[in-house]
Amino acid sequence: MRALTRLAALTLVVAAPLLARTSSAVEVSQVRLRSDVAALVSFGTRHTLSSADDPSRGIGAARRWAEGEFRKTSAVCGGCLEIALPEDTVTGDRMPRPVKIIDVVAVQRGTERPNEVVIVQGHIDSRVSDVMNAAADAPGANDDGSGTALVLEAALVLSKRKFPTTIVYAVLTGEEQGLFGGKLLAQYAKQQGWTVKAVLNNDIVGNTRGSDGVMDATHVRVFSEGPRADGDDALRAQARRFGGENDSPSRNLSRFVAGLAPSVLGGLEVRQVWRTDRMGRGGDHLPFQEMGVPAIRFSVGIENYDHQHQDLRTEKGVVYGDTIEFMDFGYLAKVTALNIAMLDRLARTPLPPPVSVEAAVQTFTTIRWASSPGAVAYNLWQRRTDAMGWTKVRHVGPAQSELKLPGVRGDDWFFGVSAIAADGSESPISSGVPGGGFYRPAH
Repeated sequence: MRALTRLAALTLVVAAPLLARTSSAVEVSQVRLRSDVAALVSFGTRHTLSSADDPSRGIGAARRWAEGEFRKTSAVCGGCLEIALPEDTVTGDRMPRPVKIIDVVAVQRGTERPNEVVIVQGHIDSRVSDVMNAAADAPGANDDGSGTALVLEAALVLSKRKFPTTIVYAVLTGEEQGLFGGKLLAQYAKQQGWTVKAVLNNDIVGNTRGSDGVMDATHVRVFSEGPRADGDDALRAQARRFGGENDSPSRNLSRFVAGLAPSVLGGLEVRQVWRTDRMGRGGDHLPFQEMGVPAIRFSVGIENYDHQHQDLRTEKGVVYGDTIEFMDFGYLAKVTALNIAMLDRLARTPLPPPVSVEAAVQTFTTIRWASSPGAVAYNLWQRRTDAMGWTKVRHVGPAQSELKLPGVRGDDWFFGVSAIAADGSESPISSGVPGGGFYRPAH
């Protein structure tokens, strides 16, 4: 009965226009999102060290439920989702004994370039104050039931469409114990030979009131690395000479989603946070960055620390614990709609092209770029070194791979190129700086 309710639930709560190419709308249901978070909470705890075999409580039951939801969605779209369960046995500081980690992955294959992949993910495990306490109830409604529900909703909406490249929907395990699910998925992507052009990690995306009572229902934070995590000494030396500390592919993904947000109904703005994650903290996007894959984290505009990583209790009139009543499902629906709009765009666009710039000690700049499969045109961009966003310079056809800008002195600018698909979908911008190119696996 629950599955029927989820698939048939009203979807009129948030409507986000997909792209100019179509009049159809992306529809996200608060009803389904709430239902999914409630189901996740009902497993009592989803701690990574909790039972893998209990039919109704613990991480195993929750994981099997998520797999079942993907399979129901796939049945509706005629088997369009391939379900994979990558696993590994791991130990660590928060894993005192060997534990099997299993991610739940649904793959929607692209029709033209299936090895080009965009990933949306959230983690299903939960915790209380003591990260090693696998017995206590750990509802994990917002952290990260919200991200898991978002991933399931994205699969349900986007599985009704076809894309030239692949979308991967991933529910990860082991985040709270050391980002194990993110590491496992990053390795799995490498083993599959995927060219991952973007990872959208959603972790704590369902509340609008901070622990100090401050409200923010109009922003979502997007975290992105500056210097690349996979950079070596040679790359860092080149970046010191030519710039690029603010132009990693992850940073340009952040700029991309900030530019996309105004086209999504609901009044949600992106607040770009130019650091890898919150101060002293981390998430499942980090293992991808360490492999050189562009990855960003979505998180609420304002966190409530009383309702994350807390034992269920009341002290001095303050209620602690990550329970569903402290969530805002209207807000979660907006963040979900923004993710869906970005996934739709990224799954249609070509890979951003490699770019090089020749400008040192001269009064002109020459930009060169390689072709990208699926591109029918390119846009060239420039940005002042102290500016936040890009300005378009020129639109050129597919045969062109070089442009000279007379009188433009490279010392004062950064330059980039985006690729455009036949339907007008435009990729993020690839920067012509050391480390500015998007991920292309070695063969």
